[in-house]
This record gives sequence, structure tokens and C-alpha cells, in this order.
Amino acid sequence: MKRVFLILMAATLALAAACTPTPENGGSSAYRIRNADKVQLRMLDSVNALRQAAAAPQVQLNAQLNAAAATHSRDMSVQNRPWHFGSDGSSPLDRVMRAGYTGTVQGENISETYENELQTLTAWMEAPSTRAVILDPKATNMGFSWFQEANGKIWWTLVMAN
Repeated sequence: MKRVFLILMAATLALAAACTPTPENGGSSAYRIRNADKVQLRMLDSVNALRQAAAAPQVQLNAQLNAAAATHSRDMSVQNRPWHFGSDGSSPLDRVMRAGYTGTVQGENISETYENELQTLTAWMEAPSTRAVILDPKATNMGFSWFQEANGKIWWTLVMAN
């Protein structure tokens, strides 16, 4: 567990250099993601480090799962609420199938926050239900995406499947 903490801490420090705090909403800080093309890879590396520490097999990014996650992140912003159902009533299973993924969904983690992806991953690892999704040994593929509003709020979606 100490190793997992050290890995997350190192990744958070590295990410802090890639995010620029911006005053928003009466002086609070919101992160503006820079190097957006690297966010999914940083999350993949972090998830795989946690999975390795838990003796779970590594996962790989999947374009269809990324697309399903991106669609849901934007939809949560439109609905202004973090929940697993789309504005059209779709479930994670429906969204993944629409994106063309033919495997089995193991779970979905979602979040609304002003924090970066590694802080969000840390929060997910602290809750047993979201931690179980990340560390599910049956997962072989991962989809991860986000939508950031103009005010800095970020809607995160992670999908694990096989």
C-alpha cells in the first residue's frame, strides 16, 4: 500500500507541473488541463501501476471505450449532475455498445470536480466501490475521458471492460 501511495504521489507531482491553476468562481482555483493529448496516457500508466501493485493484469486504452467515456462526460455536464445514466436514459452498457465495443463492461467510475485526473483517481481509490472497478482482475481494456466546462469544472468518466 505504501508503494501505491508513493506512485500516486509522484504522478500527482508530475501532473501538477502540467496543470495551470486559474482563479475562478470568486477566487477559488480550478485546473486548466494542458497537454490534453497526454491525459489518457497518464491515467493509463497510473491505473496500471495500481493494478500491478494489486497483482491485477494491466489494461490497455480502447478507442471505443474512450469515445463512450467522452460522450458520457459531456452529457453529465449538460445534465449538470454526475450519474451513470445518460440524458436519453442510456446505461454504461448502452453507451459502450453504441460506440462499437463488443466486450463486457466491468464497471464505470464518474466524477465532477475541479481537480486533475490523478487527484480524481486517488479519490476513486479511497472508495471501495470505485476502487473495485479500477482493480477488477477481469478488466483488459480501459476507456477514459473528460469534459471541462468554461468555469473549470471537469466531468470525468472511466470505463473498465474486457
